[in-house]
Amino acid sequence: MKRVSPRQLRRLQAKMLGSLGLDVKELGRASKIIIELEDKIITIQDANVLEMKLENESVFQIIGGEISEEGRVEERYEPSSEDVILVAAQAGVSEEEARSALIEANGDLAKAILLLKSRRH
Repeated sequence: MKRVSPRQLRRLQAKMLGSLGLDVKELGRASKIIIELEDKIITIQDANVLEMKLENESVFQIIGGEISEEGRVEERYEPSSEDVILVAAQAGVSEEEARSALIEANGDLAKAILLLKSRRH
């Protein structure tokens, strides 16, 4: 069987997909591609990118490149001193208890106050 170069293969692929109604376009080389998922971030360096369009939808194909993955780091909420004082005054608790409740409620003032009031009963 005759060996086909990658360039010829892409042209043949584009021609075949074009006959099916798919428009394939080579976008070029991307220096960095970042994919942010719920639990991790995937980074791809120096990859070729193709775009395939069918009607109003696009599909991107990433070819090659150096892949690295890292887990997401949750940023811990740190309440402002004004919020701490307000929650402490409204709930009738110490500032330390108010700070803990605000962290637990992820900064939601009303939720923190209700949480503290419910614990007192």
